[in-house]
Formats: sequence, C-alpha cells, structure tokens
Amino acid sequence: MERKLFCEISPFTYRLSMEKEIMKRHLKDCFSKTRFAKKRTETSLPVVVYRHNSLIRRRLGNVDMQLQENKATNLALAVTHIDGLLIRPGETFSAWKLIGRTSARKGYKEGLTIAKGQPSHGIGGGMCQLSNLIHWLILHSELTITEHHHHDGLDLFPDFGRQIPFGTGTSISYNYIDYRFRNDTTNTYQLRLWVDDEYLCGELRATEQQSHTFHIHAENEYFSREDGVVYRNGQVYRDVIDPITGQRVASHLIRTNHAKVMYKCPPSVIIQE
Repeated sequence: MERKLFCEISPFTYRLSMEKEIMKRHLKDCFSKTRFAKKRTETSLPVVVYRHNSLIRRRLGNVDMQLQENKATNLALAVTHIDGLLIRPGETFSAWKLIGRTSARKGYKEGLTIAKGQPSHGIGGGMCQLSNLIHWLILHSELTITEHHHHDGLDLFPDFGRQIPFGTGTSISYNYIDYRFRNDTTNTYQLRLWVDDEYLCGELRATEQQSHTFHIHAENEYFSREDGVVYRNGQVYRDVIDPITGQRVASHLIRTNHAKVMYKCPPSVIIQE
C-alpha cells in the first residue's frame, strides 16, 4: 500500500499543511528585499498598453451556476484592492499581497475552485479568473513574470466562447501559490480593473509607449488518445512586433500543452488515435 503524505491523511492535516506553507511565504517575504507595488491612484496613466474583458458567468460543464453568481461578488470585492495600482520601476506585483486572505467576514462567498485536479468550491472561489486576466494583460507588456503556476496539465472544462489560447491561464491559492511580475523597465505601469454586469474588465496602462507590442497565439492544436486517455496538445507563442512597421521581429515559445482532458469530448472534436 502506497504511503500517504501528511497532507493526505485527513482534512485537518491538509489544512495544517496549507497553514504551514502560508507561514513560510509570509516569512520569506518578510526577509526578502523585494519592493512590492502598493501605491494606487484614481487617475489613469495616459497610455493604454492592452485591454481585455473576461466573461464572468461561463457555463463550465455541470458546475452549479450559483457558484458563478458568487464568483461575480468575489471578483467585485477583489478588484477594489488592485484597481489603480502603480507598478513603478523596480517594483513587484503580488496578487495575494494586495487581495489578502479571502473570508466570509470580508464578504466573500463560496465560489468555484480547483482542488486536486477536480472542480470544487470554497470561500473566495474565482480568484483564478482575476489572475488569468492580469496574466493576459502582462503577456502583452515588457514586464517580467517572476511567478506563474499552471493548472498542472489538465483540461478541466469544454471550451465556452474561448477568446485566448488554451494554456495561458494561472493557478493561485492564498498565499503560497501566487502570481507575480516585476517591472524591470524605466516605464511606470498601472492596472485598472472593474466588474460590470457581465464582464471582468481590465486595462494595463503606462506612462510611455512601449518599444514593442506583442501578439500571443496558438499553433499545432489537436486532441490525441494515448493509452485510452484523451489529451489536448499545442504550443503557445509570443510574437514581438515592431509597432512602426507591424513586422514580427521575434517569436518565443512560452507554453507547450499536453493536458489530460477531464470531460467527455463532444462528437465535433476530432481525436487523433
């Protein structure tokens, strides 16, 4: 019989393990020389680097839509801690440093979460959609991503109005699984975030125009069956564009997907055997 990890013994030991990791991250940040971005302003910086809207109430398999309604509440609360944030040269953005621990006392509700590779639910669920949006904005900038976690090679839900390439999402969990980026430029950036009736909306702004623009796209996407298991495959590239000529000056592979499909594929999906 395979020996269980301490965190797998019971819900109590799992929670204890989480609290240990949370404390370790607090201590690491306490003794770190990292300068975290904190200052916010209601005045928008003049240059729009990139903007994107993300549909909040998406139908994800058999997920209870009430969890999606609750997610809308959670996102509306969380963005108030980030909107207007300035990321000045040398500063680092940390999602959890700004949002803090989500709790019912703060008004957060039970929303969709991912636990052990499966859909679950928990107070404050839905924060991954916020980190996904921020990550998508940052991919279109000259900022440096310093911490980014994927959903462990899983394709959890069928596509529903997908606008961005598969595999460009993020996974976060307070506070030891974070999303962070650093400003290594001489430009000052700003995040503007808000929620309307349908969308989580975001803009990345800056004081000055960037020297390049960026285009993220997927190539070689297909589904395959391997030993009876279906996988989603493909590569995601980030192109560097000269804004004057519109010509691509460089292209970088940023993600190779080989994700286990966790749902029954519809008949329209072609699976390579």
